Amino acid sequence: MRVAAIDCGTNSIRLLIADVSGENFREVARNMEIVRLGQGVDKTGKFDPEAIGRTLSATQKYADVIRQKGVEKIRFCATSATRDATNRQIFIDGVRDILGVEPEVIPGTEEAALSFMGATKELLPADGPFLVVDIGGGSTEFVLGTEKVGAAKSVNIGCVRMSERHLTSQPPTSQQIAEATADIDAAIKDAGTAVDFTQSRTLVAVAGTATTVAAAALNLPAYDRYSIHLSRISAEKVHEVSAMFQSMSRDQIAALGYMHPGRVDVITSGALVLSRVMTLTGASEFVASESDILDGIAWGLAL
Repeated sequence: MRVAAIDCGTNSIRLLIADVSGENFREVARNMEIVRLGQGVDKTGKFDPEAIGRTLSATQKYADVIRQKGVEKIRFCATSATRDATNRQIFIDGVRDILGVEPEVIPGTEEAALSFMGATKELLPADGPFLVVDIGGGSTEFVLGTEKVGAAKSVNIGCVRMSERHLTSQPPTSQQIAEATADIDAAIKDAGTAVDFTQSRTLVAVAGTATTVAAAALNLPAYDRYSIHLSRISAEKVHEVSAMFQSMSRDQIAALGYMHPGRVDVITSGALVLSRVMTLTGASEFVASESDILDGIAWGLAL
């Protein structure tokens, strides 16, 4: 079956078209656009009309690709920013008009389960239990399990949210970093009351923050998803990379060969979240996975 999965987050909207049959999975197309749908939502509780416009424009491009590729089944999942926005119906109506399917505003628990499915499909059960950490734009999900989810918790410490709330200059001030760290640590400890980090054998980190930190740790000249996928990055390296981003200007970050332009102003906060995750979970390393919620949505469509 040829399926199309769309993951619409706070920072990016992504499309995966795949042929899925039983345990066979063949990627046909994978696209990402940084649209910053969640711009200002943490402060105002509403979508900015320009952000809706950018996201619907990207959705139209995806609709054209979906039509060209002869997709049989589509699922559009919206996450943290859409959960928070009081005027979400305008956006939902716009997506429905373009794609002809009802977009789903999924709760954090389902987001966590889909991320877990995508992230662990290629891993050996013997390496479990896995703690999958998905650092998004608005929220971060913590999911524990081996072949299925045992416990999950979503907390509001995404990279866009932390940038807008705390790290408002680049490089950030020491006070901004201290305030962001306190906010992040409180949320991770809250997640730890629902998810027992000590049960995990392997920490798997997914989504753009984690893969960009991996690219930095591996010192890649350009972003290479095949070099990043399933690489193991030490906690020490994560802390080094986080400190490096905190010391750089916006232009210096933008000049890095592996840095996506849409991630320049949120990578410092995202890397800080990952650094604090490493510290508070006690993990000595993380496995960087290019397979995440998008792959989980696609797998789920073929069930």
